[in-house]
Amino acid sequence: MFARGLKTLSIASVVLIVGAFALVFFYAPNDADQGFIQKIFYLHVPLAIVALCGFVAGGVFGIQFLRTGDRAHDLRSYVAIHLSLILAVAALVTGSIWARAAWGHWWVWDEPTLVSFLIVFLLYACYQPLRFAIEDSGRQARAAAVFSIVAGAFVPLNFLAVRLAQSFSHPRVLSATGGTMPGEMRLTFLVSLLAMAVLFVTLWKYELTSKQASMQLRALKRRLAEDDEPWLPAGRSAAPQQL
Repeated sequence: MFARGLKTLSIASVVLIVGAFALVFFYAPNDADQGFIQKIFYLHVPLAIVALCGFVAGGVFGIQFLRTGDRAHDLRSYVAIHLSLILAVAALVTGSIWARAAWGHWWVWDEPTLVSFLIVFLLYACYQPLRFAIEDSGRQARAAAVFSIVAGAFVPLNFLAVRLAQSFSHPRVLSATGGTMPGEMRLTFLVSLLAMAVLFVTLWKYELTSKQASMQLRALKRRLAEDDEPWLPAGRSAAPQQL
């Protein structure tokens, strides 16, 4: 079910990533103030945007799970949040590198964009501990869905709060006029953002396919164990399956 279109997505991811890197290094000009180090922007900002969108997508799938009870939606939500956490870590690391090169500090606490993203990351860092602290699978899925919905609603509210902040050191790349970026930089950024989004969807589908195959394998092993158990001598039971 989850493996449809994986080959096409994989090829598209490779083509877009190679194209994005080519544009970053050979097409987009160096920044007048920061020079070559500014090119980390084309990795850092797409990572952050796609991670935030992945968190929101996890909430949307959480709503679908609560409405339908379909565990496939719970799995989609879990994988989306899991991958978004990985991208968020990468965004924080690249952001710190960029801050060090641009401002001389690894972190600037009075920059609202950095701090708000860190708050979102720390919020979602609670997702997996909360989820796996509950043993019952049904309660676990429902609690995780509620968390993903509440946290997912916080993401756009947090984004709007940052946009309204007075102090702003980060460039506004998502404005109606395209911000202050020249045309070459804007094109490179959009291609990089598209490449990161397609890569996220590709990895999401790969992990969904892998987890679905693992669940099917465990189900088959349990079925085989149940079929073999009647043939055991009286008073003995099948050993528990270790996966």
